[in-house]
Amino acid sequence: MRVNGVFQPPGYSLPAVPGYDLAGVVVEVGRKVKELKVGDEVYGFMRHAKKDGTLAEYAAVEESFLALKPKNLSFEEAASLPAVIQTAYGGLESAGLSQGESLLVLGGAGGVGTLAIQLGKVVFGASRVAATSSSGKLDLLKSLGADLAIDYTKVNFEDLPEKFDVVYDAVGQSERAVKAVAPGGSVVEIAEFQKELPPPAFFFQGTSDRLTLEKLKPFLESRKVKPVIDPKSPFPFSQAIEALSYVQTRPATGKVVIHPVP
Repeated sequence: MRVNGVFQPPGYSLPAVPGYDLAGVVVEVGRKVKELKVGDEVYGFMRHAKKDGTLAEYAAVEESFLALKPKNLSFEEAASLPAVIQTAYGGLESAGLSQGESLLVLGGAGGVGTLAIQLGKVVFGASRVAATSSSGKLDLLKSLGADLAIDYTKVNFEDLPEKFDVVYDAVGQSERAVKAVAPGGSVVEIAEFQKELPPPAFFFQGTSDRLTLEKLKPFLESRKVKPVIDPKSPFPFSQAIEALSYVQTRPATGKVVIHPVP
């Protein structure tokens, strides 16, 4: 939104530096830092960055929020991952998705959805993964490992005869999502505006957890799990307002990244 002609990201009160995800090089460490050193390439996620966020050339970050960057990823790729990969992994873990079960991802082409598809298949061992998107993104879903790509503009996923052990709702459609879950299954909801959720849906909020990043590092380094960056990315720092406006006005494919170097 714009306040008195100034762009204000949702959830922030000005003056503020927005941004939660980051990737970069350590240039200084505090006296109590034990695991990281100057020169380390790191990435991470600042969950409580309401005033001093990561959309800057430098950021002060607690060590517990950072992990060593997978060497095969660019800084742009790494910066796109922390929030979405931790949210996707944590939600699937909380839902109890296990090997051989089925998964439906609503919003499969978004930041969290693209990772939920991959993690569900590769890390959790789902035997069948379905996902929804608009018609132009169905091939992307299949390339990420979806066995069934559903065009939500033409098909009501909840009316399909097939039901799923876990439904990961990344778009805030819990009322419909619970109709697509199999008996005894779970619905993961990450849309914060959903106040009352119908059972068996539950709300999950990702947290800053370097252990999860370290756990998933082998899958990223082997490219079994890949970051997905919107085709318009990365935006240069000088176009940060345009990048934030882009995110607010249309569904991004994967993540939108801003590069801090002019």
